[in-house]
Amino acid sequence: MPRTSPLPSASAATDLPAPRLVVSDMDGTLLDAAGEVPEAFWPLLDLMRERGIVFAPASGRQYATLARLFARASEGMPFIAENGAYVVRDGVEISSLVLDRAFVVEAVRLLRSLAAAGRDIGVVLCGKRSAYIERVDAPFVAEASRYYAALERVDDILAADDDVLKIAVYDFVDAATGTGAELDRLRETHHVVVSGRHWIDVMPPAANKGAAVESLQRELGVTRDETVAFGDYLNDLEMLDASGQSYAMANAHRDILARARFRAPASDEEGVVAVLRGLLDAEPAQQG
Repeated sequence: MPRTSPLPSASAATDLPAPRLVVSDMDGTLLDAAGEVPEAFWPLLDLMRERGIVFAPASGRQYATLARLFARASEGMPFIAENGAYVVRDGVEISSLVLDRAFVVEAVRLLRSLAAAGRDIGVVLCGKRSAYIERVDAPFVAEASRYYAALERVDDILAADDDVLKIAVYDFVDAATGTGAELDRLRETHHVVVSGRHWIDVMPPAANKGAAVESLQRELGVTRDETVAFGDYLNDLEMLDASGQSYAMANAHRDILARARFRAPASDEEGVVAVLRGLLDAEPAQQG
């Protein structure tokens, strides 16, 4: 079982090296119920930078959405977007993995056939420049807009002229037991992961947050044990495996709870903030 208390601190936990890289999932992990970065996180980000600790958001969200979330302090920050398929820093691509055009056509046609057969799903084609949707009813657009700041409505997503990093599928009923159970054909050659209760991501076979973290570790000269990671859902598994100091949120999927080394308080209790305060020996800010 993951250790739940006390929260380890850099000074007290002699078996753990001081962190040099901190990576966090967004939804269900760092972000609050309103989908925003908690205000208490920003002083900790300043403190990490003072100490030379790199912080990297890691999410299934697109780069444009992550950059907007961290606009007040994004300089020098690496962004692991699209579940690791796209890594960007200061607007410059560090790495990317794109889907083959023939596979994109095959996958979209399969998903269209599932929709025609009665599955209540919407498809987002996730490119480097933008995300694209052809289903434009208000409920689906509202869901897609939450995660894709750069979002274009088009007549045919297959006509989009962009490098495709990922195909995201929103199942209005349940991703795992619904559409996710019907994508075995795609799993034979590509990485298909349930990234939330309603979302499924179809990606290049080598794309995952863990591979992106390992790439950052090599670039920064940071070891696995010097890496802290926070996650809550199945698309975070590889990221936790790549981090010696891995934390599952208390609200995490059972497989994440079983995989992580430590457990953090729930996202609605600002669990990432609480753990970072312990690791950095930082006191909570005083209320004015």
